[in-house]
Amino acid sequence: MAELDEKGVLVIGLGRFGTAIATTLDGLGRDVLVIEKDPDLAQKWSNRLRVVQGNATSSEVLDEVGAADFHTVVVGVGTSLEASVLITANLVDLGTPQIWAKAISRSHGRILRRIGAHHVVYPEFDAGTRVAHMVSGRMLDYIEMEDGFSIVKMHPPRDIQGFTVKQSRIRERFGVRIIGVKAEGQPFEYATSETRIGAGDVIIVSGDSELLEEFANR
Repeated sequence: MAELDEKGVLVIGLGRFGTAIATTLDGLGRDVLVIEKDPDLAQKWSNRLRVVQGNATSSEVLDEVGAADFHTVVVGVGTSLEASVLITANLVDLGTPQIWAKAISRSHGRILRRIGAHHVVYPEFDAGTRVAHMVSGRMLDYIEMEDGFSIVKMHPPRDIQGFTVKQSRIRERFGVRIIGVKAEGQPFEYATSETRIGAGDVIIVSGDSELLEEFANR
């Protein structure tokens, strides 16, 4: 059996999601191979990326491009549920160690997980949730992880400004933890109990999503 290419990534589909993944990975110096069904899209990106024109719902096409040799494959096809499921199933049959698949709905995501996708991504939903949290209050950025845990970048509430983390008793009072602070004109630093929070600072806070929402909107 051939050794898996752990540095290279196979991306299937050059829609907005697949294109963003492929070009970003390419910019990071990763070896990227793309399969795109649409000949016009394949031609458009062929000067920037390594693109093979073909239909990845066919196991023969995946065999031809050496999909079995990739450790990580991103299924960027989302608008056609049937194609998304067929491609993912083909990759599962190949024994791909890491399959990242785009879903357009929760039911779509459940199907992808049931057939063996290791990671399911909801680009539109995740982007909407992130923006909603930022629009609603003091948050500058919002990342929701799993099991209700999130990390946010925000301006500090007024009642902790001028106090150290220890003096503010943030963990005890609010159930969240400040993990980083960026003073104006300075790089981010890990927060300690003696870190003083200034009015113009930006803080990185982690914890339960609901508790973070309460903390940010007090």
